[in-house]
Amino acid sequence: MAKVSQSDGALLHGKSGLTTADLRAALRLGWADFLAKPQYGLFFGGLFAASGIVLTYLLLARGEVSWLIPAAAGFPLLAPFTAVGLYEVSRRKEQAIPIGWKAVLGAIRTRNDDQILSLGVLIFVGFGFWVIIAHLIFSIFLVEAGAGSESLGFLLTGAGLAMMGVGSIFGAIIALGFFATTVFSLPMLVDREVDVLTAIFTSLAVVRSNFAVLLVWASCIGALLFIAMIPAFLGLFIALPVLGHATWHLYRGAML
Repeated sequence: MAKVSQSDGALLHGKSGLTTADLRAALRLGWADFLAKPQYGLFFGGLFAASGIVLTYLLLARGEVSWLIPAAAGFPLLAPFTAVGLYEVSRRKEQAIPIGWKAVLGAIRTRNDDQILSLGVLIFVGFGFWVIIAHLIFSIFLVEAGAGSESLGFLLTGAGLAMMGVGSIFGAIIALGFFATTVFSLPMLVDREVDVLTAIFTSLAVVRSNFAVLLVWASCIGALLFIAMIPAFLGLFIALPVLGHATWHLYRGAML
């Protein structure tokens, strides 16, 4: 695993120069990594999909539609942490290091410390914050719609459409913050011996330096994960690993 040295100083201020061609190349490499080691991609994709299915079932079983919609909208925010094992697969494949389940599953504690776990806690806290904010927005418009609106049919009413619009704006802002914080910090924690704050600040710096291109990447991730969730979350078996591997290669392109 690489250490950050004095020669890496410029790296910590972010690297400009990413293009949409880099996004296409990252997707091609991500697809190639998935095909080369599909067992890992299917495992993590299946784990993520199963989490979504269980969460949806529990909320529907309790009739908690007002919590289901915020949870479903924010669910993709957890994808970067789920993809940590995929970053390790791509790292080992790139460096011709043997790949095994022990190493991949242990990627969240690669250096026997809690840097990645600490960032994971921040991600889950942020997800909880999003769910609370989104539920508050939902509840405000639900009250406006009146009795009998506690159903998915509420989304087709005027209040429901307004709620979706306001929620989408708030959601996009929060999702962009999540993206900027995690898109390169998690791969960097897998790849280099840095602390979580250095990784976060590096990720923010790289996003700032390549904002337009990485905004396109964030939009692609959001759209693909949303589409993958529609068929009972089953599309995540493919979408999550391909995007995870691709994010690793985009990180490597930004860091070199």
